[in-house]
Amino acid sequence: MKRAVSISIGSSRRNKKVEVTLLGERVSIERIGTDGDMEAAALKYKELDGTVDAFGVGGADLGALVDGKFYPFHSVQKMVRYIQKTPYVDGGGLKNTLENKAAGFLEKNIKGYLDQHGRKVMVTLGVDRWGLSKSFVEAGYETVFCDMMFALGVPLPIHSMQGLRRLGALMIPIVTRFPFEWLYPTGDKQNERTPKYEKYYQWATVVTGDCLYIKKHMPDNMQGKVIVTNTTTPEDVALFKQCGVKYLITTTPVMEGRSFGTNMMEAALTAVSGKNRKLTWPELTELLDKLGIEPQLQELN
Repeated sequence: MKRAVSISIGSSRRNKKVEVTLLGERVSIERIGTDGDMEAAALKYKELDGTVDAFGVGGADLGALVDGKFYPFHSVQKMVRYIQKTPYVDGGGLKNTLENKAAGFLEKNIKGYLDQHGRKVMVTLGVDRWGLSKSFVEAGYETVFCDMMFALGVPLPIHSMQGLRRLGALMIPIVTRFPFEWLYPTGDKQNERTPKYEKYYQWATVVTGDCLYIKKHMPDNMQGKVIVTNTTTPEDVALFKQCGVKYLITTTPVMEGRSFGTNMMEAALTAVSGKNRKLTWPELTELLDKLGIEPQLQELN
């Protein structure tokens, strides 16, 4: 059996382990949270290095890929410094292959609903999900990118990919040197929710991005909204349902009640490939096509 392990600096309350069959190969998929402790994560990688088939880097990104250029997050890079043998991925490959199918999936499955309510999308952090962002823009959606709000607390919306490119060019080289916890909730902070920027949530028909970012400032009233995300637990789904969300689309498959992060799923595909290295985007696309993996739709209300 292959084994893929995501070591996350997120909350250990979100831990999960399942076994699945991919391309005829049995794979153990496991998430281990360290509650915001990067050094504990680094030591866990060191402990398991060479004993598992692939690592996922969870709760953090190794860097940001903005319009084809990679900017490393310096505070996160040290977390993987002990890894010598096992290939590791942070989900960037799936963010730019699987997630760019999201807009087309909505068009195929809920076109009538979008025709009725409008194609308006709020993206919590566009530079973190370039493929996802691009898919909605190319599908003709009115778009608001909330990068300045969710990453820096500055209430300044961005309305175009050109604006997102400019932001990336100006800010990413700077913010990638910040401690990662300044930019993204880690540990128990992942369980906190402070409603904010409500007018953008209410304006949008579709709210998309990282699940923790969506929840971070989500208002109690999300009546009729469509959420496109991943890494959802049963508790997340219950919260979305309680707040009135109409449709939940997860870009990664739901397994035993939850969808794992892109890093976890990319690690699973890396493990089952048997190549003992990070897969290229064309290789990931080929595997996704063979498996028939596409976003999944849940009607909550």
